[in-house]
Amino acid sequence: MSDAIVRWASRLAEAELSAALPRRWAHTQGVAARAAEVGHVVGQDADLLVAAATLHDVGYAPRLATTGFHPLDGARFLRDTHEADERLVRLVANHSFALLEAEERGLQEPLRTEFPLLDEPLLVDTLIYCDMTTTPDGARTTAEERVAEILGRYGDDSIVGRFIRRAAPEIFSAVGRVEKALAAQPR
Repeated sequence: MSDAIVRWASRLAEAELSAALPRRWAHTQGVAARAAEVGHVVGQDADLLVAAATLHDVGYAPRLATTGFHPLDGARFLRDTHEADERLVRLVANHSFALLEAEERGLQEPLRTEFPLLDEPLLVDTLIYCDMTTTPDGARTTAEERVAEILGRYGDDSIVGRFIRRAAPEIFSAVGRVEKALAAQPR
């Protein structure tokens, strides 16, 4: 991968999110900045990580929201419209334990079938880390504060609330694994 994919991802995400969903765009920029900061932990996949961070929420764009489940809608858009790199598409589709939310929405089978989870735990965890340590406005936060914010915004009994409560232990574990990897690796 090269930084060309990062530039492409940034242009695409900005085009889809900045005007329609400025707060989502601010979050996206924060997640991408976090990925650029910690990308060294995934070695040669640093640009892939930044591109995935930049595109992880593209499926929220109103014109792309066909199922209403942004990981699936975004991944289909990247695959079908842009013929994007398969690993990138699979990262977007599965970011932040999307399979658990897909189950809540009755979309687990299409997500799992069309976009199998990558067997690259550190890369997957690092994208989770970047997303779950960034506020909706793009600022840094802790994973615990982020989960609490999501619960507060959506409510305990919503689909997202049920999902995030189920995913929280896994989110905290993934963030912990990345923090450990970052601490063990010189910058």
